[in-house]
Amino acid sequence: MDRVECIVVGAGVVGLAVARALALRGREVIVLERHDVIGSEVSSRNSGVIHAGLYYPNGSLKARVCVDGKHALYDFCASHGVAHARTGKLVVATEDDQLGAMDTLIERAWRNGVRDLVRLDPEETRELEPQVECVGAFLSPSTGIVDAHEYMLALQGDAEANGAVVALGSPCLGGAVRDDGIRIDAGGAEPTSLLSDVVVNAAALGAQDVARSIEGLDPAHVPPLHYAKGSYFYLTGRSPFSHLVYPMPSGAWLGVHVGLDLGRRCRFGPDLHWVDTLDYDVDTSRIERFYASIRRYYPALRDGDLLPDYTGIRPKIYGPGETAPDFVIQGAETHGIDGLVNLFGIESPGLTSSLAIAEEVVARLHPFTPVSPSRPAAVLRGDAGGGGTPPGSRRGCS
Repeated sequence: MDRVECIVVGAGVVGLAVARALALRGREVIVLERHDVIGSEVSSRNSGVIHAGLYYPNGSLKARVCVDGKHALYDFCASHGVAHARTGKLVVATEDDQLGAMDTLIERAWRNGVRDLVRLDPEETRELEPQVECVGAFLSPSTGIVDAHEYMLALQGDAEANGAVVALGSPCLGGAVRDDGIRIDAGGAEPTSLLSDVVVNAAALGAQDVARSIEGLDPAHVPPLHYAKGSYFYLTGRSPFSHLVYPMPSGAWLGVHVGLDLGRRCRFGPDLHWVDTLDYDVDTSRIERFYASIRRYYPALRDGDLLPDYTGIRPKIYGPGETAPDFVIQGAETHGIDGLVNLFGIESPGLTSSLAIAEEVVARLHPFTPVSPSRPAAVLRGDAGGGGTPPGSRRGCS
């Protein structure tokens, strides 16, 4: 049986970021990916938004890795030539009774370290986006968009340049915890078994199956998996928007919002519905719900302006009506197995947070993965401190 220092299961954006972080520290890394291309599930079927860190509970892991990851991602894109844009985002209230919740959201974001938000009245909002109707809004200047595929290719390139190997078409079939490491059985054209000191389960929609297949891991540590499907419809013709536009959130769902790609094509979505199987067909019967939701802030939307685009399915660890939990980065402190880290429920803002999640995984593996003097790890900037516009302030006002 061949031995390798580190195995990462899953070559999505988070798995590739973890592989890169380990490889930069001089570790031998193999990434097992069941598909024939990288990032073909969750990572390639999202909105491509770089989130600012507005929505997540103060003090949560999700809030911390989103804010840290945002800064790291912008720096990475700039240094690696990955296509991205700081479009900014408007969050809009369409009913008077949403304004109090908007102020609460601004305060939450402030405590998360997002200090650049600007409160706007309807007239100021129309100056930025003439087609948007609202009773109030705020601007998030640090929200942006990124070409997710270019980003994943850059992560893969960094990892491979530092010795990592990405094995496509190589599903993880199971494994076992042993005294001398963790055995992982890989399928594909040339099935093999590998013995590793470190296994990072970043399999997203497959993370629970991978975890349950490892003998010696108590199944009680594997949370349930719920499929949350979101559809996108694109706007025919030229986009009337230059910013992302989000309605006020409803619980853990951010609402049907305006998305832009780097060609400035406009799309709307995702919506949210719970499914039992992995089905990526766009359900066109949902289009009337889209029209109704969008017209609350974009009343000029005409019948026939929307066409089906694509869908994504998120690996949620909670079900309908339940409170959204934090990201789960589960190490030996939870399950007692040295060298094993499971990632569960890594959905939005997983892309934004990916570089920070990778650093968090490395920290859970300490002292196995100290920073190598010859290959220093990239330093993540912390939360933005000081400055900015205080909560509730208006643009141009003290």
